[in-house]
Amino acid sequence: MAQTTPNHTLTVSGWAAHDSSGKITPYVFKRRENGVNDVTIEILYCGICHTDLHYARNDWGITMYPVVPGHEITGVITKTGSNVRGFKVGDRVGVGCLAASCLECEFCKSSQENYCDQTQFTYNGIFWDGSITYGGYSKLMLADYRFVVHIPENLPLDTAAPLLCAGITVYSPMKDNKMFESPGKKLGIVGLGGLGHIAVKFGKAFGLHVTIISTSPSKEKEAKERLGADDFIVSTDPKQMKAKKRTLDFILDTASANHSLGNYLELLKVKGTLVVVGAPDKPIEVPSFPLIFGKRTIKGSILGGIKETQEMMDVCGERNITSDIEVVSTDKINEALDRLSRNDVRYRFVIDIASRSAQM
Repeated sequence: MAQTTPNHTLTVSGWAAHDSSGKITPYVFKRRENGVNDVTIEILYCGICHTDLHYARNDWGITMYPVVPGHEITGVITKTGSNVRGFKVGDRVGVGCLAASCLECEFCKSSQENYCDQTQFTYNGIFWDGSITYGGYSKLMLADYRFVVHIPENLPLDTAAPLLCAGITVYSPMKDNKMFESPGKKLGIVGLGGLGHIAVKFGKAFGLHVTIISTSPSKEKEAKERLGADDFIVSTDPKQMKAKKRTLDFILDTASANHSLGNYLELLKVKGTLVVVGAPDKPIEVPSFPLIFGKRTIKGSILGGIKETQEMMDVCGERNITSDIEVVSTDKINEALDRLSRNDVRYRFVIDIASRSAQM
């Protein structure tokens, strides 16, 4: 394992964290030359995911410093390798969380690269050549074209960026559990943040009855009036939780704070399903009685494969679904990360890497 190889000759400007303080500072580093399967992308925007904060601060104890975060990347192709198919110079494209996989296992061959046990991430991963991957907090990146998606022409590149992580993270389990085939079904969403607000938009676009489950009563008005949620449950209010027992078909748990699943399971109908997509720092508490007395199911889900990510992006183009964002300049990254740590964002920060118009 090495930060670079002899093929890493491109000098790139970016922003990195160098220790567990998590402070992001300007950083000049090397990327590989454009290979036969690569596209070179001028990065225009990059979303700030909560995962970026965890890696910058080494919350999970796996950060390889210096770390250049960012896996919600949009930009324009400036160069293509000889083996590249389906992409050309000038295309508006996106890169999400995945940088590489084995391409040979059952999951890769069935377009589920996200479940390959050799999957490597866009940053803090180990690429095929043994180098450490660096993410989208930078001016330019190289990506294997098999891990790149097209951005529909009608979607602004800034508001589309978070779809590459937050969007696919909620789209995949909703599709997997056939919620998009079931208009009128009752969807519960735990947490109204970067993931939750996009889940509301998908739910409403496909005709679902959407209920937000939140610890914050102050979010009810926005959830209903601006995002179009049908119902709102304050999870810390025992009366509200009891009144809604056995009313939901499916719950998507997007919360990253530590919490028990017991009360949420009680909201599900018999044989209902709860899918965990948030990543709390501590193990989740799962009481047995709400499970066994309701014949309920708990699942996990991470991202989606590249084919499904392109499908999700196309759906967003057709239905005009984007993320609600706050654009920040590169000198405000640390301020944005600090605010993100306090959940002070509606609903995703996006870095204006190139200081260009979003309407490209």
